[in-house]
Amino acid sequence: MASPGFWDNQEKARETIAESNRNKAWVDPWDELHGKVEDLKALAELLEEADDADLEAEWSRDLEGLGAAVDALEVRTMLQGEDDHREAMVTIHPGAGGTESQDWAEMLMRMYSRWAERHDFEVAVLDLQPGEEAGIKSATLEIKGESAYGYLKAEAGVHRLVRISPFDAQSRRHTSFASVFVYPLVEDDIEVDIDDGDLRVDTYRASGAGGQHINKTDSAVRITHLPTGIVVACQQERSQYKNKSTAMKMLRAALYQHALDEREKERAALEATKTDIAWGNQIRSYVFQPYTMVNDHRTELKVADVHRVMDGDLDPFIESYLKRFGADSAS
Repeated sequence: MASPGFWDNQEKARETIAESNRNKAWVDPWDELHGKVEDLKALAELLEEADDADLEAEWSRDLEGLGAAVDALEVRTMLQGEDDHREAMVTIHPGAGGTESQDWAEMLMRMYSRWAERHDFEVAVLDLQPGEEAGIKSATLEIKGESAYGYLKAEAGVHRLVRISPFDAQSRRHTSFASVFVYPLVEDDIEVDIDDGDLRVDTYRASGAGGQHINKTDSAVRITHLPTGIVVACQQERSQYKNKSTAMKMLRAALYQHALDEREKERAALEATKTDIAWGNQIRSYVFQPYTMVNDHRTELKVADVHRVMDGDLDPFIESYLKRFGADSAS
């Protein structure tokens, strides 16, 4: 980077720096682990020479911390997919069931927002369509942080809720579904060809907070990609121009993921190993009554504290998924 002419091509320089930072993010944790192992060896040698309870307690604490660091690095080694280092876009849609499913979709939106906050990731709501009584009809979140897509790809699929409905006057138990789609956020280093003739751009008045302005101008933008039927929308900004720019970024991400899905379907057709994510093929069930349990049907991991999970503690499920399927998803 310090060589003469490095910044002559700024685009190439930025790509080189980004790659260097990704490599550094792997090397630094390994060096840190190596240092901790050497420290533990030194402590062990001291313990052989002296019977010191305080020193033994310190050694035990450091050993436990080392185990947690090794586990975290092991999970990161599963993020070897072509796009795993990228940031993520998460879209949530309720299933059939009206208000009940719409409320469930909003609960999932909060869950992913809380997960992102736990990891110090940035969350932006790109599009939000409120439900008529409660919940949401759809939502799109942008989650910015290193490898956000690599982690959150484990969440793509149908999520099932079982609970006593707060919207049922007879307090009956209801089952609701919501689908979660996860896309890698693609930047200028990925070529996605979009023909303007394939797009239908609609503008409309945004809903939600924003004062009088948001109700007086058609600032929200909806873009339909006619060949694939993919629809994206953005109402985050008051400027129609900014919303269209963001919507195009969302479309690029969706089209890129669509291309990856088509490629995967072709590969799966040859190998006859892949089961499509379909409505009713839930990947995870969240049970509030008659008992509390979150059950991932792919890994068989079960967690009894459903409220903790809904508050964003998804790491056990993500880690279990990556350890079981990480190698396959990276191929």
